Amino acid sequence: MDTDIFKQKRNSKMVIGEIYFWTDTIKEWLNALDNDKYKVVIVACLKELVARKMIEVYAFVIMPNHIHIIWAMLKMNGKEMPYASFNKITSHQIFSDMKISSPRDLMKFKVDDSERNYRLWQRDPLAILIDSKEMIEQKIDYIHLNPLQEKWNLSAMPEECKWSSAKFYLNRNSEFNFLTDYREAF
Repeated sequence: MDTDIFKQKRNSKMVIGEIYFWTDTIKEWLNALDNDKYKVVIVACLKELVARKMIEVYAFVIMPNHIHIIWAMLKMNGKEMPYASFNKITSHQIFSDMKISSPRDLMKFKVDDSERNYRLWQRDPLAILIDSKEMIEQKIDYIHLNPLQEKWNLSAMPEECKWSSAKFYLNRNSEFNFLTDYREAF
């Protein structure tokens, strides 16, 4: 993995109004997101949070065991930050499906935790504050090139990856109508 992307200071707490490069990883790096219906859950949740004006999404990619998003938290969801709502909603919907369609897979996410019985997302996602146009462009390139890495080999060209914002930036022809062009923010 290209470690340059992670050299910037990691933020332990995201702030409303700031833009972040955010990485959330599936517990124990399990490939839960190989299943397209779970990618649909993630996209639907992003769309909903954008429609409710809680977040702006500038770029994203859904990988088999993690996601990268460049986004801004715009307002709280009650007492909860939007990224916490995102994690809660996606976990609930994916686990609801697993209970029916693949109970054996669900057991891989079982935890001994007073807060919950199952955990989809690892604790402490990576959040890096984006503070310049150059930095957001570097992170977007990283996001769009991630599926091409030999380890993944998910597509030959960035815009061929269905679960990415690359096509949006290539020709604005994208099914992901919840995206905001980063140049509007910088």
